[in-house]
Amino acid sequence: MKKLVFATNNKHKIDEIRHLLGSICDICSLAELNFTEDIPENQTTLEGNAIEKSRFVYQKFGLSCFADDTGLEIDALGGEPGVFSARYAGEEKSSLQNIKKVLAKMHDIDNRRARFRCVIALIIDGKEYVFEGTITGEILRSPVGDFGFGYDSIFKADGYDVSFAQMTLTEKSKISHRAKAIEKLAEFLKIKIHIE
Repeated sequence: MKKLVFATNNKHKIDEIRHLLGSICDICSLAELNFTEDIPENQTTLEGNAIEKSRFVYQKFGLSCFADDTGLEIDALGGEPGVFSARYAGEEKSSLQNIKKVLAKMHDIDNRRARFRCVIALIIDGKEYVFEGTITGEILRSPVGDFGFGYDSIFKADGYDVSFAQMTLTEKSKISHRAKAIEKLAEFLKIKIHIE
């Protein structure tokens, strides 16, 4: 089975990706490579950050890898927090503080439309590929649910009555922005690995 490094130290993301890709390839985390440092994210777009992270890992380890960057984009906030989603309330990357900041900015706003967007940059055998997934929904007025991570407790996807944080990993993995991007990656890998 082909080995692919997922360029993240986020355990939640690792679990989600293994759940989605585990039957196609062997997913290796940065922790398994004994790398626990933060990877640079200095770009102004999700695409830029995903590419920067995958190039960093590829250059450091010489292994086929992929990285993602994900953002919550809220219409009424002009697309914020967007590329700054993880650090919206500060460099400590506190999900609780990020949620508090969003809800404070949104407290008197009726337009709650938002989307989660995930961009995956893959480097395999030295070549780069990019995949994207999006899910639309709305920002809830208060956090609901105990599952998930990040902004999951205040995001309700279109067509659903529960927040992402009220869904099990299996339920969320069927519809999420990351799932959609991973689905495109998986289809590509099935063809690529089958050809090899």
